[in-house]
Amino acid sequence: MNIEHAKAIPISVILDKLNRKPVRIKGHTHVYFSVFREEKTASLFVDTKGNRWRDFGDFNWQGGDGIHLVRAYLDSQDLSCDVSSALRWLSNMTGFVPSIQPVEDPDEKTADKTIILRRTDPIGKEYLLEYGRSRGIPDNVLKACFKQAALHNKNTGKIFHTLCMKNDWKGYELRNKAYKGCIGRKYITFIRGTDLSHEAINVFEGAFDFATVITQNEGKPLKHDSIILHSLSNLKKATAYIKNYEYRYCQTWMDNDEPGKQAVLAWEEFCKAEQNLIHVPMNEFYLPYKDVNAAHIQKFGLGSE
Repeated sequence: MNIEHAKAIPISVILDKLNRKPVRIKGHTHVYFSVFREEKTASLFVDTKGNRWRDFGDFNWQGGDGIHLVRAYLDSQDLSCDVSSALRWLSNMTGFVPSIQPVEDPDEKTADKTIILRRTDPIGKEYLLEYGRSRGIPDNVLKACFKQAALHNKNTGKIFHTLCMKNDWKGYELRNKAYKGCIGRKYITFIRGTDLSHEAINVFEGAFDFATVITQNEGKPLKHDSIILHSLSNLKKATAYIKNYEYRYCQTWMDNDEPGKQAVLAWEEFCKAEQNLIHVPMNEFYLPYKDVNAAHIQKFGLGSE
C-alpha cells in the first residue's frame, strides 16, 4: 500500500477497525471517543468530506489525515509509529491478511460485566506476590509483567484485587488464585523486544507463559517481540502484527492439549503462507506438561496453580 492509497481510506473505516463508532453526527462532522486514551467526553472530530481528523484532547498528535491517525494510535500503544509502520498496519487491517484456522478455546472467559475496574497500581498485595511465587514467578518479574487491579463486584458490593495485564484494545486480563476473567474487549497484548531487527517474534498462549520465559531468561526482557494471545480465539487477530513485518522466525508457545495442538498446526499453515517465515513450535521443549509454566512449576517442586 502506498501513501496515496492510504490517504484515500475513509477515516471512519480506520476508526471502525479500532472499534470506534461515532457518538454524534452533524453534517460532515462525526464525533468519536479518542482511540488514544480513556475519556468521558468525546473529543475526536472527523470531517468526512475532507477526510481529516482532529483530537482536541491530545497535544502530541492534534490531527491530520488517516496516516497521521494510525501513527498517533501506534504511538499511543508504544509501537513503531513511522510512516512505513502505519502503511503496514493499514494494509493489514483493511486489506488481505492470510487466514489462520480458528481454534475454539474451552477455557476462554468473556468480559465480566459485573466487575468494575477502580484503578491499577504496582503490585503491593502480599497474597498476589505469593500467588506469583506459587507459579514460579519471582516478585521482580511479576511486578514487571503485571499490575495490581482494584475491582468492584456490583453484585456483592465488595472490592477485591487481582493481577492484571492490559491488552491492545485497552481491556484487562485479570487473575488471582481464585479468579480468572477480563474487563473490556478480549484482545492480544503486543510487547516490543530489546532487539529492533525483527528477526523473530514469540507468540504465547497465556500471560503466565510469557512471565515464565522472562523468569527463565534471568528476569531480563526478551530479545524478540512477543504477542500474548490470552485466548486461542485471538489467533486471527495476531496475524496482522506479523504479516509484512519481515520476521524470519515465529516461535509459538502453545499448550500441549488438543486445542493447543490445533493451534500449532494453524500456525504452521500460516507461516507457510508467509514468505521466508519459519515456524518454530516450542511446546515440544516442555512436554509432557500442559504448558511452559506447568513444566516450570514441576521443575522447582512448587504447588499447583
